[in-house]
Amino acid sequence: MSTAMNFGNKTFKPRPPDKGSFPLDHFGDCKSFKEKFMRCLSDNNFDNSLCRIQSKEYLECRMERQLMAKEPLEKLGFKDLMDQPQAQNKEANP
Repeated sequence: MSTAMNFGNKTFKPRPPDKGSFPLDHFGDCKSFKEKFMRCLSDNNFDNSLCRIQSKEYLECRMERQLMAKEPLEKLGFKDLMDQPQAQNKEANP
């Protein structure tokens, strides 16, 4: 008598990410923005809430160079940064 249990022929069907693909930056178009963001994370004990301006700039670079789908920054969680003047943002994180 067989002790193997058969739960049906269900197979795993992978699905793509919700936002689609996220191509690599092969030509380094946004490398300086990425490095600035990573340096901010390192300097702030990897607390990403302190590096939101750098994160926003990096995502803007990726969208401008078609490395990700264009999305309104408000939808990506940067509404509060959109309300501030750009000069104030630069003063906060030189």
